[in-house]
Amino acid sequence: MAGMYTTPMHLPRMVDMKEKVAEFWQEEATRSQPRKHTLQPIVTGTSVLGIMCKDGVVIAADTLGSYGSLARFRDISRLMKVNDSTIIGGFGDYADFQFIMKLLEQQTIDDNVVGDGVYRDAPSIHNWLRCVLYNRRSKMNPLWNTIVVAGRDFSGKPYLGYVDKIGVSFTDKSVATGFGSYIAKPMMRKAMEENPDMTVEEAKRLMERCLKVLFYRDCRSLNRFQIGVVTNTESSISEPMSAETDWTIGANPSGYE
Repeated sequence: MAGMYTTPMHLPRMVDMKEKVAEFWQEEATRSQPRKHTLQPIVTGTSVLGIMCKDGVVIAADTLGSYGSLARFRDISRLMKVNDSTIIGGFGDYADFQFIMKLLEQQTIDDNVVGDGVYRDAPSIHNWLRCVLYNRRSKMNPLWNTIVVAGRDFSGKPYLGYVDKIGVSFTDKSVATGFGSYIAKPMMRKAMEENPDMTVEEAKRLMERCLKVLFYRDCRSLNRFQIGVVTNTESSISEPMSAETDWTIGANPSGYE
């Protein structure tokens, strides 16, 4: 009994009120922080190229996902076959592009469930993407992508469209995103001027040449790519392929010493 009130378990625990008050206001400050959205892309893909030719549309992109300046993922597909009339290609944040692909997959499932034989053609998908990207931009939470839409309309006419992360969209006979708009776009324009009746096979060879030049010039590109083709009879994406390169040309440029 003599030592009953001297043991530590019977002593009252002292509370540091300053510490408690500081914790309370820290929690309040955390709750009052504004919601934060994606501020910059993380894993990204570079150029997507598209060209319209006499008998269809050809679209191409490499298979590299860059984590900053690190060539981290070398086997990702940035082309998606939406349906028998449309293929899209994605530039920018790959996670956001995966989200867009899931939305399009669900639309295709819904069309098949209805079963009335009506499908969305390339202009419809292009306009839908413009609305989606502009809507997300208006909410200050953009999808960090630029999308190239290649396909045909209901009449079978080739169609090639472009839409960026803030909803700016247009159509053209040749489009390119990223560094490709500076390097590959002039090459495609020149080829179309020299050969206005370009065939699908000629367009595919041109895409390979453009992607090879981008591999030489763009440090975010890779010499492994896919090519998609949409015609009146097919809509397909090739397996990944590579082009032969020759780095001995690196001794030719001058003025960079």
